[in-house]
Amino acid sequence: MRKILVLRGGALGDFLVTLPALALLRHRWPAAHLTLVGNATAAALALDAGLLDHVHSQHDARWAALYADAPLPPDFAAELAAFDLVLNFWPDPDHTLARHFREVSSPIFLTSSALPTLAPAAAHYCAPLRTLGLTPTSFHHALTPPAPGARLIAVHPGSGSRQKNWPLARWIELCTWLTREHRAELLLITGEADPAAATALAPFGTPAHRRPLRELVPLLAQCRFFLGHDSGISHLAAACGVPSLLLFGPTDPATWAPPGPHVHVLTRGPTLESISLADVEAALRPHLLPPAQK
Repeated sequence: MRKILVLRGGALGDFLVTLPALALLRHRWPAAHLTLVGNATAAALALDAGLLDHVHSQHDARWAALYADAPLPPDFAAELAAFDLVLNFWPDPDHTLARHFREVSSPIFLTSSALPTLAPAAAHYCAPLRTLGLTPTSFHHALTPPAPGARLIAVHPGSGSRQKNWPLARWIELCTWLTREHRAELLLITGEADPAAATALAPFGTPAHRRPLRELVPLLAQCRFFLGHDSGISHLAAACGVPSLLLFGPTDPATWAPPGPHVHVLTRGPTLESISLADVEAALRPHLLPPAQK
């Protein structure tokens, strides 16, 4: 293989669960030029890690031609025909996208649904590669090793949906408990969807509000623990090797929790409100002990 194209859309977490598939490709064909079209901001992390060589945004207008009935522009068709392998996870309900790749005579075209049908999600995105003899040994791929002597506890109280968020009042109580009773140093990660949380939690530690993903990676590597929900940032923390406690509901952790022994999931029912402050404190205590007492 000389040139490989991966089509993968979605948000940060959707991209990060694709890392094991990218790692399989890179390991099997280390000299191949790997290009991904998708979430360019998230995919930049894989560029930094050496898993990709080039990234295009899925919002570039020319990629819309793959869903049009008309033939592809000749220059675009010639560019696509130069790929030896195409791995597609974009929706293709009427097979228009697949037809265009057949017409440009792409030698190998592998496709699967955009949404996972296997658990964990990373297994779904590795599955098409089994036809090429590529079998994953792990569904976790590390972007960076954790830094030695990490001190901070990262707290991310948000996600892509309010239904996946623990009540802010309990995050405030938890941060109060961590800082007063355990003298914990907190890194408070919030995004543009979390203005109330950013304001409410700011007094408890070092704010990291709307920080670029490339800046969050070294920050997370300085953390000894991470607290969050079912979110892309939780997947990023796991990819940075940070031991994590994730509060889940209503989504299925078997599918969407980052795999790995360093990730622990807490769930109590169909909603996050079912998880009490006492539940989280009890789950955290073993991780807050000094190393000699663990």
